[in-house]
Amino acid sequence: MNEPLQMELAKEAAAHSMWEKGDTILVAVSGGPDSMALLHMLHALSDQGIKLVAAHVNHGFRAEESAFELEVVQSFAKSLGVPCETIVMDLPSYIEENRLNLQAAAREKRYEFLYRTATQYGASCIALAHHADDQAETVLMRLIRGAGLSGLSGMSSVRREKNVQLIRPLLRMNKSDLLRYCEEHEIPYCVDSSNLARYYFRNTVRLDVIPYLMQFNPQLPQSLQRLAEVAGAEDDWMEQQASEWFSRIVRCGEGECQVECRELSGLHVALQRRLIKLILNYLSQDTENITYGAVETMRQAASSHAPATWRMDAAGGIQCLREYSVMRWVHTNAIPDMAGWYNYVIEQGSDERIEAAPSGWSFRLDWLETAAAKPASRMEAHFDVAGLVFPLHVRNRVPGDRIHVLGLNGSKKVQDMFVDEKVPPSRRELYPLLCDGDGKLLWIPGIRRSAHALPGSGSAQVLRITALNE
Repeated sequence: MNEPLQMELAKEAAAHSMWEKGDTILVAVSGGPDSMALLHMLHALSDQGIKLVAAHVNHGFRAEESAFELEVVQSFAKSLGVPCETIVMDLPSYIEENRLNLQAAAREKRYEFLYRTATQYGASCIALAHHADDQAETVLMRLIRGAGLSGLSGMSSVRREKNVQLIRPLLRMNKSDLLRYCEEHEIPYCVDSSNLARYYFRNTVRLDVIPYLMQFNPQLPQSLQRLAEVAGAEDDWMEQQASEWFSRIVRCGEGECQVECRELSGLHVALQRRLIKLILNYLSQDTENITYGAVETMRQAASSHAPATWRMDAAGGIQCLREYSVMRWVHTNAIPDMAGWYNYVIEQGSDERIEAAPSGWSFRLDWLETAAAKPASRMEAHFDVAGLVFPLHVRNRVPGDRIHVLGLNGSKKVQDMFVDEKVPPSRRELYPLLCDGDGKLLWIPGIRRSAHALPGSGSAQVLRITALNE
């Protein structure tokens, strides 16, 4: 193997562990010079113990051109002795029916076919023909759109998706070198006329923006490629740092992540942003379009100068909340129905345990013949049974709820007591309250009880209620 580009491809593959001996590689072949050169190069390496399968998609946009491209790919694959899988789609109808973006729909259907074919042949990876010029265009497009470090890293050489590796062995090769390779090896290829259509952003960047900017830097494509490499390496390092801090300070439950505000705000600002993105990605796979402004809003909400309670809808069905000293990210699937009303009845003499399921609280009832010692904590309350109107009720709050707090003159709003006791806003709606049969509020478990039905030495029977918050 003396061909320089073949040697470069083999070197790139080894550097990134793209495949192993005995692997089957599915090669995505459009019929253009890049993908045809890739198929030829990989075939030249097949003596290293790899097996190849070509895959071609006719999207159904350019009838005559597309049909010709399919024939060229099939014929070339056959000449190399490589199996070729093809599919003809009616993408225009699919786009019209589903009102989708043309390029996004084409990519979705194309990759769907590639994944399916890779599974069919047991391929360990899918080889894509993106090259250095594509990388430069991608980086510039993302820069124009306002990407951060992750976006500027461009396309990765190796990325795992749907149990298969996407590999880009040509990412360091220039388009001109690939064209020359096709000429030297008499490789047939097609030219896609849509590559000249300037209503595609990428085409405008390639045909107009990059040539214009090269007046100021003739080496612009190479500079953008280097930027992608540097940004990619630094992005990897930052991601590792964020992952380490995630495991240290983020507490995760079902559909939820929490972190102390002081721990988040104590990190370097770059790590704060990374950690927030990592949390969002942990909870949802639909956070790709999260904006810089949204991340910045969440980051600043953890600062010591921010309001003690706050919430916002983030992305991917996630709510971000600050509840005093804690930042919480909760997937909406894991949030209880905050409008859900509950009401559990306690009949006189009942010895059952009350499970107030929506709130996560439960209550144990003990009917005592003599006055007990003072409650052990605020999680326990004693009442003179003779002073109670049955049945009692364990319910969540309603607007206007007030309690005559033991030791205070007059009544106080339950809402104000929640604020004083720093009960997180997300837990207030389902927080359990104990009321009597007349609707009089007797006890806010864990907080305060009312002055009503206090037991004394003359009490014939005492109800002891113990609250458990699991």
